Order: sequence, then C-alpha cells, then structure tokens
Amino acid sequence: MNLSNLKPAKGSVQKAGKTIGRGQGSGKGGTATRGHKGAKSRSGYSKKIGFEGGQMPLQRRVPKFGFTNINRKEYTGINLDKLQELVDKKVVKDAVTLDTLVANGLAHKNDLVKILGGGELKASLKISVHKFTASAKAAIEAAGGEAISLEG
Repeated sequence: MNLSNLKPAKGSVQKAGKTIGRGQGSGKGGTATRGHKGAKSRSGYSKKIGFEGGQMPLQRRVPKFGFTNINRKEYTGINLDKLQELVDKKVVKDAVTLDTLVANGLAHKNDLVKILGGGELKASLKISVHKFTASAKAAIEAAGGEAISLEG
C-alpha cells in the first residue's frame, strides 16, 4: 500500500448532483437542462392534481349529480355501551354532559351529539346532550336515569 493506490471506502463518497443554472461555462447553460419552452421549463411550475396534459380532466368530464342540503345537521353518534365504559372506568358517576364527552375524546366541542341505543347501560345516569334515539331514551330511563335533550 502506498500513496498511489489510496482510495476512500466503498460507498463513503457520493457523486455530486448536476450543477445547473450557472451559465454557459458550466456545460449546462442556455436552458439549464429543461429543454425549450413549455410549462415544465418555467420557474414555479408544479403539476396540478388531476392534470392530464391539457385534455379535459376526468373530474370535469364526469357529470355531477345528486343534491347536498346546505341546512343538514350532522350529529356525532355515541352508543350506550361507550357511556357504560366511562362508568366502568369511574370517569363519570351520575351526570354526563357535553363537556364530559369532549374531555374523554368522544366528541369535539362544537359537535351536535346524539345518543344511540347500541349496547346496554346498567348505570343510572343523568345525560344531557342534543338528541336521543327512542331506544336509547327507553334504555336510559329503564336503568333509572334521565335523558335531557338540549334541542327542542
């Protein structure tokens, strides 16, 4: 081994990428490897999602249908068994409010909440949320609790 055959370890030296946009003397002058004209040669170019080279994009070719009611109210559903889990974990004792549900991650603070009749409720709870299904209300009252609706 001598100075004439020294070389770095395999994989330790990475080849530098193309240096472009540094004028004619760089060997990549003129168009800076972007070709001539067209959107891809311009600065700030980014292909839009769904762009098909100028052809009418699929989302515009396909007809729109249906109806979206702008006045629709979307409720977050919570089953009775989730409330029973809160009681089992000793998080709630007798009253369940919107704040309790938000604190335990079952709803967000601006959500409208509806209690659904899935599962069974053994604990006697005073529940005040926006709405109840008929089966949920019956189950809550059968367990000796109270269902208070915040909406009329």
